[in-house]
Amino acid sequence: MKIRDIRCAGLRGATPEGGWSTELKPEDCVHTLVVVHTDAGVHGLGSVFTNDALVRAAIALLEPLWRDENALEPQRVSEKLHQHTFWTGRGGSVTHAISGIDIALWDIFGKATSQPVGRLLGGRYRERVAPYASLLMEEPGRMRDRLLEVKAQGFRAFKIGWGPFGRVDARMDERIVRAAREAVGDDSRLMVDAGASDAFWPNGLKWALNTSRMLGEYAVDWFEEALRPDALDDFVILRRQSPVPIAGGEVLTRRQSFQPFLAAGAFDIVQPDVTKVGGISEERAIATMAEDHGVTFVPHGWNTAVGLAADLHLASAFPGTDLVEYLTGSPFIDEITVGGWQLDADGMLTIPTGPGLGVELDRAAVARYTGDSRLW
Repeated sequence: MKIRDIRCAGLRGATPEGGWSTELKPEDCVHTLVVVHTDAGVHGLGSVFTNDALVRAAIALLEPLWRDENALEPQRVSEKLHQHTFWTGRGGSVTHAISGIDIALWDIFGKATSQPVGRLLGGRYRERVAPYASLLMEEPGRMRDRLLEVKAQGFRAFKIGWGPFGRVDARMDERIVRAAREAVGDDSRLMVDAGASDAFWPNGLKWALNTSRMLGEYAVDWFEEALRPDALDDFVILRRQSPVPIAGGEVLTRRQSFQPFLAAGAFDIVQPDVTKVGGISEERAIATMAEDHGVTFVPHGWNTAVGLAADLHLASAFPGTDLVEYLTGSPFIDEITVGGWQLDADGMLTIPTGPGLGVELDRAAVARYTGDSRLW
């Protein structure tokens, strides 16, 4: 089965806020869908955390490498794309685009073998997984109201991040966390994301240490992106001294970037994003490396329904991964798949059992948010 074509289309018109200091507008494109077509008529779905113009250019750049390749060998083909593009974008938009291609090739592999991706990754340790509702922070009153609204939808785990946190003062930070804990209750999991990958993050190690102690008083499950993404030495110190687990890694790409952080003991929880790290093949390698270092793997999932499906299969394939991120209120997750997503009575998501990723895109919804039906 050979690769004959790769098409992409950017999602626009309902782009959710990202929490960035230069905030996203609904018409901005930061997520791009990819469809890989084969000579056997089988197609695969992928997703990329990058603007569609960059993805389209990367697909064209890579075309001599992917055209007529074996669509049933995702890991080998993706590694070929990585190996031949060290000088044209390792770790940047080219790597992000390869992520989408890789996810789509795993989808094809599963469809061709009539197996879910998780089984092809070595086996399924679970049939369902807990999604944590991921929300941007607001001032305490609105934060409480928003969390109560989402809790009523059935979620049992929550992450709050970005917004005013770390950007006003320590009193505001604690007020937000206190309001959040009161809203979700003591029986729910609560995580906090500082969002230190934002442009010109103002805080350093001392702020992170002091804040971690405050978070410990509210039984926070982990403290995410507490430091600028490249502050390896500070992450090591923070992890050793923090009373709460330290999480990070969402902006890193390829396994080579994760290796020094894992080897140095910088994280308790590592969070690669399948739509930019290099796809399922690369994320599996990172998750295996994390296991070897005693670090928990929890996918970063602030992306699309296709990314969520990939995360669910990855979670099924690793015994220690009991959570996936769920970006609440995004049409690019809630509206573009046939049937959508439903929580069960325990607040869990069932991992798809159908071939490949086990999801089908709603073509009318995709056309509404891409303005382009040529994906198929």
